[in-house]
Parts: sequence; structure tokens; C-alpha cells
Amino acid sequence: MAVAMASGSASFGLYTEKLSFCRVGVVRAFYGFDPVRRFSISHKGRLSTSVITLIPRASAATAVEDGSYRETDSIPTPKVIIDQDSDPNATVVEITFGNRLGALLDTMSALKNLGLNVVKANVFLDSSGKHNKFAITRVDTGRKVEDPELLEAIRLTIINNLLEYHPESSSQLAMGAAFGIEPPPQKVDVDIATRVNVYDDGPDRSLLYVEAADRPGLLVDLVKMITDINIAVESGEFDTEGLLAKAKFHVSYRGKAIIKPLQQVLANSLRYFLRRPSTEESSF
Repeated sequence: MAVAMASGSASFGLYTEKLSFCRVGVVRAFYGFDPVRRFSISHKGRLSTSVITLIPRASAATAVEDGSYRETDSIPTPKVIIDQDSDPNATVVEITFGNRLGALLDTMSALKNLGLNVVKANVFLDSSGKHNKFAITRVDTGRKVEDPELLEAIRLTIINNLLEYHPESSSQLAMGAAFGIEPPPQKVDVDIATRVNVYDDGPDRSLLYVEAADRPGLLVDLVKMITDINIAVESGEFDTEGLLAKAKFHVSYRGKAIIKPLQQVLANSLRYFLRRPSTEESSF
């Protein structure tokens, strides 16, 4: 997935409105999900009426969003890709869950509730299954989504719909431990899963690859960590693949590629951050 971002800022472009994450009765830090209480993600500012409701599921389904499956089928790995490199005018979202996904009308409706337009949708098949792709823009600007918090809300909305309409995906997603019907059978070893590499990508930018155990809020945290050391994130891609998150960011320092010593600082900072215990995860 790709994401456009602004220099020296934790926002993807000029959009700086904030999302507040609130729960009924208790308010915690962003992304402090409670597996028991119903909670919502509300959007301040122009989109104050937009709310995503994430509710833990306790029952399995046999057919969801026009998709169907047999209980004897092996459960495929869910994949959610948010891509801003392939289309200069829209954020492209791609969702894959084997051949189990249908038209995803409920997912498109949920994205519209975030103040987004689905301007184009298509489906294609390959050996990994059915790929549903949406091109989305902001209603108020007609442009692609550039704020990392709104991008994370898009990601969580899609995953929430997967858990709601395909509860069998719960055991294949990291966030199934928080609000799915069945948590993953084993946790990811963060020391093994965490990979951070920085490569030269021409004279004006570098390429940052990050692979880590997935968790709510990870996209926002990564962008903040990068920009906190005055590195600009110019574009990027964020993939959710089962229990893992994989990110690719084009980054620069003062309009130039990152020099080797700063590459080392960036990589070491991200490795330390991604491997340390998460207070949000411990609150589950």
C-alpha cells in the first residue's frame, strides 16, 4: 500500500484533523481496544458524525457479503493493502481473503461513513484468490487520503468488517485477539518478526522497509516515529497480511536521500520501538 506524507510532520499531506478513539464509560489512549465493551472510533471536525462501531463477535457465519464457504475449507490469510503510489488522485485499497469475499457492499458503505467516496471498484482473480480493489477519495476535497490517522481508521474499518462478516478470519488476524471470536493460536515473536531496512533509492530519497507484528495504531505510530527524528515520509505502502504488517516508505532528509549514519539511527530507533512491550496490547 502506499501513502503520501508531508515533510517533518506526522500527517500525510496537509490534512491534520485528528481522530479521537473513545469507548463507552472509559476513555483510554488511542487504539486502547477493550475486548468486552462496545467502543467506537469517532471523527472530529467536518466528519464528526462519522462513527465506526467495532463489536466483538460471538457467532460464526456461513455466508458473508455475498461470499460463501464450507466449514471444511482451510482458512486463507486475510490481506489488506492501502496503496497511494499506483494512483496519483486516489487512495487504492485492496482486500483479499481467498475466494470468500463477495461484493463488499457493507465495507464500501462503512468507508463512506468515514467521509470517503468510492470512485472506482474492480475485482480480479489470481492463484491467491479474489482481489477486491477500491479507489477512494475524501468527500470534502475530492483528493486521496493523506492523514495517517484516517488511513489507519480505513484499515481498522476494513478489518472490523472482515471480523464481522467473516468471523473465521479472527484466528488469522492479530486484531482477532482483541475483538474477534477466536484469537490467533499463537502470538508472533516480535524479535523474529521485526525487520527494518533502509536502502538508497536515488539521490533525493531512500526506501524504508518495515515488517512487524500487527497491532491497532501501528501505521500512525510508525509515521510519528519517523517524523520525530525530522525525516520526511513522501509516500508509502502499508500491508496487513495475517498477523504481520509490512510497510514501505519513501523517505528523505531535507529533500535528499538519507545518509548512512542517519539510516542506522532510523533503523535502530524503529527496531527498539517495535520490539518493546506495547501498553496497548497489555490492556487487552
